[in-house]
Amino acid sequence: MDFQRTLLIGAIALLSFMLLTEWVAFKDAKNTAEQPVASRLIAAEPDSLPEAVTAAPATPVADSGDEDLPQAPESIADTQPSTPEVISNSGDIITVHSDVLQVAIDLRGGDIVELALPEHLEDIDKPNQPFVLLEQNERRIYVAQSGLIGPDGIDSESRAQFSAAQSRYELTPDADELNVDLLWQNAEGLTVTKRFTLRRGDYLMTVSYIVDNKTSERWQGNLFGQIKRDSSKPSTVDSSGMGLQPFLGAAITQPDERFTKFSFKEMREEPFREQLPGGWIAMIQHYFLSAWIPAPDQSHTYSTRVTSSGFNIAGFTSPALVVDPGQQGTVSAGFYAGPKDQYRLAEISPYLDLSVDYGWLWWIAQPLFWLLIKIHAFVGNWGVAIILLTVLIKAVFFKLSATSYRSMANMRRVAPKMQDIREQYAEDKAKQSQAMMELYRKEKINPMGGCLPVLVQMPVFISLYWVLMESVELRHSPFFLWIEDLSVMDPYFVLPLLMGASMWFMQKLNPPPPDPMQAKIMQWLPVIFTFFFLWFPAGLVLYWVVNNLLSMAQQYVITRQIEKSDAKAKA
Repeated sequence: MDFQRTLLIGAIALLSFMLLTEWVAFKDAKNTAEQPVASRLIAAEPDSLPEAVTAAPATPVADSGDEDLPQAPESIADTQPSTPEVISNSGDIITVHSDVLQVAIDLRGGDIVELALPEHLEDIDKPNQPFVLLEQNERRIYVAQSGLIGPDGIDSESRAQFSAAQSRYELTPDADELNVDLLWQNAEGLTVTKRFTLRRGDYLMTVSYIVDNKTSERWQGNLFGQIKRDSSKPSTVDSSGMGLQPFLGAAITQPDERFTKFSFKEMREEPFREQLPGGWIAMIQHYFLSAWIPAPDQSHTYSTRVTSSGFNIAGFTSPALVVDPGQQGTVSAGFYAGPKDQYRLAEISPYLDLSVDYGWLWWIAQPLFWLLIKIHAFVGNWGVAIILLTVLIKAVFFKLSATSYRSMANMRRVAPKMQDIREQYAEDKAKQSQAMMELYRKEKINPMGGCLPVLVQMPVFISLYWVLMESVELRHSPFFLWIEDLSVMDPYFVLPLLMGASMWFMQKLNPPPPDPMQAKIMQWLPVIFTFFFLWFPAGLVLYWVVNNLLSMAQQYVITRQIEKSDAKAKA
């Protein structure tokens, strides 16, 4: 009978596993089928010959919408324009290629309408398909806009139409910097050059406006930069509803608050507008961000809002640039679009690295991330680095954990005596509690001794959890065998099942709760945790498995030591 029952349980478990893997495969196929096919503006192969791209013909071209444009600080109105918005590009697109960036720029406005990261793949199984962060197509609207507004701004009434010397620009192997100039001029003698400066190995570019005023009048305009995005979830977020849901929205730094986040809902319900010194404004998502960083020595007007068309806009407007007749003037800002490399972000602007959001435990998480980086530099594998970091943390808390496990082992040792007391005083709870306290004093047991050490360690383990979830370094990083990407779920659920099994064995080493209902709930916890961990990134589950195995080994050794000592004492 026992054999038949075991065989039946094994068959049910195997069938459940097969159904789960088939459901995951079906979900992935369904999500892929539902995802719109995004058209790319950047060709995979370079053009045979660079061709000049001139300004658009005299026929009218639809604007991208006046509601996109901010207002200069001197002319702020209470209401925003409600001109209908046209999403399509002008058709005059140039492409710019560095070693780490692929950029498509629309000559109408000089906006960045597509930006891909060749060092980061969209899909680990497609090595020739870079991750697209900014795009303007059927799948998503997420672009970086900039221009000159104000009294004489070339973008004040409609977006400026630029021309370019060629259709494709590329950073040559012998160069460390690439300048891409877009030209605008009028019949009165005003010439404006919009210059994009890209550098080798850097996701930060500089966007500059060079104003050459050969007219007889003083020129005045304000630089604006903004990020426009719809509310669609990025492709890095699990759409199953069971995975992690990192923050998606805008962020800014303020003198009295280093890092302020705005969800799209908050941007719609309560738009933000404030004049702040230096600073930055960003649009953040899991692993990646885009950010405008204007001149640090000036105060800028930062704002967030949602247009009538439903687009989320976060941006800044700088003080006016004034250029006298016969003079030149330049105004510029930095634009970062790439991975959340917190050390590089810290170099770019103060507190921009906080976009790698570890929550209120950041002061613990930061040293843990530093240690993880150092270990990885030595071993060269992020999975091994996670294991070694977990071992080091367990070593630091070894004595504290030993105190906890010793207390639980003692509770397990006197469990029969405790059960006798419950049965003896089943009808008198006061005497039962008094007898329990007497037993604790006699056996020198602190019933809370097993809880306090665990509570002390919890902030560290929670911090490590957030470090592993937020680290872009783990994205598409392999471990061993079937684990090809530590940032996504284990495809065969081996690690979650090991985690559940380790929880179950750890429970067997602990004394059962006195309350029968509580004991039943505790028995189901390994099953519940296993179910939730099925969709967690493999790197996170690996950490929990290693932590559980180390805890189980330590608890087993301590429990056996106490049992042997107790047996010798009785002998």
